[in-house]
Amino acid sequence: MTNKKPKSVFKQGAISSEFIGESIAKHQTKTSIGAHNIFLGQVRADIIDNKTVSAIEYTAYEDMANVKFHEIREAAFEKFELTCMHIYHSLGMVKAGEICLFVFVSSPRRKVVFKALEYIVEAIKADVPVFGKELFEDDTHQWKVNN
Repeated sequence: MTNKKPKSVFKQGAISSEFIGESIAKHQTKTSIGAHNIFLGQVRADIIDNKTVSAIEYTAYEDMANVKFHEIREAAFEKFELTCMHIYHSLGMVKAGEICLFVFVSSPRRKVVFKALEYIVEAIKADVPVFGKELFEDDTHQWKVNN
């Protein structure tokens, strides 16, 4: 693992399509890249106990979460032949239909980006202390269970 200070991966509110597009566009001139892969986690309007989710309010132990994101990033770079990676997660309110998690990886090889992206997203879901409070249309809420 490198000695880089973990940077914050958090964005306040939903992650916009403009932000995603700008992040991806930065890599289109790199001639060593043969493949990109992207994961967009989107808030679903799930129906739970006959109530519809209208939004999720995300909170985190930010310092601890940024360290975990950094560890996942470094482990992925060690495990896979990656050229670059972006990880961003929302904090605060994200409405149903909006993006709350953006993961982007690039590599010289296409098979690598598929394996790396799955590894990264599964590690995030399992290990990063980010919590979501599901807000329902009837103004009630419950804490989200990761699955």
